[in-house]
Amino acid sequence: MKTIYKKMLVAGAAMALAGVAQAQSAGSNMVSFGWMRIMPTGHSEFLTIDSIGGFPVGAQKPNTGATIDSADTLGLTFAHFFTDNISAEFVLGVPPKHNVSGDRGYEKYGKLGEVRQWSPAIVAKWHFFDAKTKFRPYVGLGVNYTWFTGESVTNQSFVQGEFGPGSHMTASAKSSWNPVFNVGASYAVTDNWFVGFSVSYVPVTTTANFTTTLANGAQVQSHTKIKIDPVVTYLNVGYRF
Repeated sequence: MKTIYKKMLVAGAAMALAGVAQAQSAGSNMVSFGWMRIMPTGHSEFLTIDSIGGFPVGAQKPNTGATIDSADTLGLTFAHFFTDNISAEFVLGVPPKHNVSGDRGYEKYGKLGEVRQWSPAIVAKWHFFDAKTKFRPYVGLGVNYTWFTGESVTNQSFVQGEFGPGSHMTASAKSSWNPVFNVGASYAVTDNWFVGFSVSYVPVTTTANFTTTLANGAQVQSHTKIKIDPVVTYLNVGYRF
């Protein structure tokens, strides 16, 4: 009985090691979810007045600007290993709502408005070490598509202070394709469960367009380019299958 018991233990240990070895091997899949923090690092150019009442202007307003504030959201990923070291990961998350704050001469107004950002991405990754290693750092390169919804200017003190009493403003932002630069690591807690952390940089620039209707009904068309350039951190828990 003791001999049989020892053989069973050896067989069980071998199966466990085999499970670890196959956890990040070719053909395996991984899903994860966790806390994603988006931290924009850029700011806007000066506001350009394109036209007033239909007449072209094309002049910048000096000492004007805006920045996109940081936001937190739930991140989700799905990855597939094509080899023991190469995987492709689809990244998405609940679209975060960012506050837009005044910059330079507009800083005195505080929050100017808000916008919701959608930015799914596909990232190819190279995982270091072999498949059975519990701690596996990686580097990644991918592509992201960013678009915006819910663009709104909510600070009426700003609008009326800059364009006169009775004015109101609407906004829109252009979408764009962008590269994704990614580094991170995962740690196998069990054969199937793991924890991970990654940092990504996405150089995103968008053009924000504004239509301001003055009290007399005349419209002012304006725009600015905003460098968002977020650093995105992702702390996650995942499952391999």
